[in-house]
Amino acid sequence: MPTYNEADNIELVIDRVRASVPALDVLVVDDSSPDGTGEIADKVAGHDAKVQVLHRPAKAGLGVAYLAGFGWGMEHGYDVLIEMDADGSHLPEQLPRLLEALHGADLVLGARWVRDGRVMNWPRRRELLSRGGNAYVRLALGLPLHDATSGFRAFRRTTLEGVDLESVTSQGYCFQVDLARRTLAAGFTVAEVPITFVEREYGESKMNGPIVREALIQVSRWALAHRIAQARRLISGRQVGG
Repeated sequence: MPTYNEADNIELVIDRVRASVPALDVLVVDDSSPDGTGEIADKVAGHDAKVQVLHRPAKAGLGVAYLAGFGWGMEHGYDVLIEMDADGSHLPEQLPRLLEALHGADLVLGARWVRDGRVMNWPRRRELLSRGGNAYVRLALGLPLHDATSGFRAFRRTTLEGVDLESVTSQGYCFQVDLARRTLAAGFTVAEVPITFVEREYGESKMNGPIVREALIQVSRWALAHRIAQARRLISGRQVGG
């Protein structure tokens, strides 16, 4: 769980994760939150050996925090790595359904925009932004996914090892799309399970205009590269058959 200024949420979310799936270990990746989130996580870790805290020197973006967490997890020998928000919007009680689906997939997405998936307490503008963004991802990149921007997901270790994490530089929405497209391109299986996404009650959302613009620009670049590659394959095939 990456954190930045989640002092009002972090302890409760950790407790809910531990109660939902007691076998899970929790790693909090804190980017030196000025509100003391890291210190609260340290306090929890002090009395729960299944909670660890990775302190980073400064806020460097969601993607960088997730990559640091994945790296830590793989270095410590974990075979399954889960990413989720620390603000309570991803319900820890739904973790078992992601883990169950992982028996038949290499990556499981907790999806809002599938049958039985839903969001609660979102303004209409935010819902339209998310639905529209995912529709654009499907059309532009040809990904057979309904919620490629979801940040509630479970990876097999082998999946992360097979997608060249060292070359990932994307952030925010873009980071989630990037890992989903890399997973599919590498030949891995992706499953989507319905979740209920609940808007945070405490603290401020990290979503902003620059994050949305980055995602739009980067997805468009990937789409252009995808179309060029398709055209080259078509031309090459005609020449071979010609």
